[in-house]
Amino acid sequence: MMTIVPIVNNWRSYLNRITHATRERGGYQLTPTSYQLTPSTSVRPLAQAVHSPLLSVGGMWYDTCMISNVTIVVSGEEAGKRLDVVLAARFPSSSRAFCKEAVLRGGISVNGKLCRNKGEKLTAGQILRIEQLLETADNRVQPDPSVWASILFEDESLVAVNKPAGMPVQPLKHQETGTLMNGLVNRYPELADVGDQPLMAGALHRIDTETSGVVMAARTQEAFREMRRQFQERLVTKVYVALVEGNVALPGTLQGELAHDPTVPYCRMVDAARLDNPDRRMYAETSFRPVEWIGAWTLLEVTIRTGVTHQIRCQLAENGIPIVGDALYGARPRADTSRHFLHAFSISFEHPKTKIPCRIEAPLTGDFERFLEEARGG
Repeated sequence: MMTIVPIVNNWRSYLNRITHATRERGGYQLTPTSYQLTPSTSVRPLAQAVHSPLLSVGGMWYDTCMISNVTIVVSGEEAGKRLDVVLAARFPSSSRAFCKEAVLRGGISVNGKLCRNKGEKLTAGQILRIEQLLETADNRVQPDPSVWASILFEDESLVAVNKPAGMPVQPLKHQETGTLMNGLVNRYPELADVGDQPLMAGALHRIDTETSGVVMAARTQEAFREMRRQFQERLVTKVYVALVEGNVALPGTLQGELAHDPTVPYCRMVDAARLDNPDRRMYAETSFRPVEWIGAWTLLEVTIRTGVTHQIRCQLAENGIPIVGDALYGARPRADTSRHFLHAFSISFEHPKTKIPCRIEAPLTGDFERFLEEARGG
C-alpha cells in the first residue's frame, strides 16, 4: 500500500486566487518598474492592433515585394528542363519550393496559357509569364487579426502571452494562419523580422499545441540574442502544472537521454536507451513535486531547465505517470476533452536589457480550471 505523504503548501488557494483575479481582470502584467506580478487592466486580446498587409495572393495577405508581372524567354540552354527548375535558376531570390507553389497556384503561364504542371519540360523560345512568385524574404509569419490570447507582459524588449490549448505556437509554412505567432505579428509587426528562423518570428521557445501557458517572444534582435544565450546556457527556469494519472507521493527528478521514436511517422519521443541506434540523443531533466491528490490523479509542479521536445510528457509517461488526456504517451483516452492537462505556469530569467531577475506567471486557463473543479466534485 502506498504511504500518503502530507503535502503542505498553499498551491490550491493560490490557484484559486489568481483564477479569480484573472476572471476579473483578464490576465496579469509584469510591470517594468517593480517587476512584481500585479493585476493589469491593460491586458488585451492580440487582435486589437491590426497590421495592414499590402498584397493578397490566393486569399492570403502578404506584406512583401514579391516578384510579379515579369516575362522571360526560355533559352537554348534551358530547353528540356523542368519549369520549376528554370524558375528557380532565373530567380535565385526565390526558392524551388516557392516556384513549385507558384505553378500549382496558377501564377505562371507558358505561351499565354496557365501551366499548373511544375514538371513541364520547356522548349527554347517559349515565353514564361510570372504573375506572382514569392521570394525567400517572404517566408515569414503573416499577421492574423483573428488570433486571441491574453497578454501577460510587454515592454520594448519582450512580450509574453498565455497560450490556450489547441493553438500551435508557430506556422509550419508561410501561408498558414491561426497560430500564436500569427496573432503576435498582427499586434507587433516588428516580430516578423526578429530571430534566426523566419517562421518563429522572434518566439524564444515553444510549447506543444495541446499544452497551454506562457510563451515569450523577443521584440528586438538584441533581446533575442541575449535570451537565446540564457536558454542555451540553461539559465532559464520553466515551471509547469501537470495533472497525471496515479497518486504520486514523493517528489523526484527524472534524468536521461531521449530520442525520436523511429517506429511512428509522427513526433513521439522515447527513452533513447530503448533504441539500438537512435539518430540523435538529447539529454532531458525533469523535476516534479506532488501538490494535490484529486481522486486517482495527482497535480504536479514540474520544473525543467532543458528544452527537449515532449520531455515532460515522455519522461513522466516512461515512469508510469502519464499526463491525463495524453493518449500519445499512453494515458487513457478521454471523450470529454481533446487536450492533455499540461500548463506552462511560469518562466524565470534575467531581463535582456535591464538585467533584473524576472518571473512571469500564467494563470491556469479556464478549461484546465473547470476540469479540476469537476474532478474535485465542485
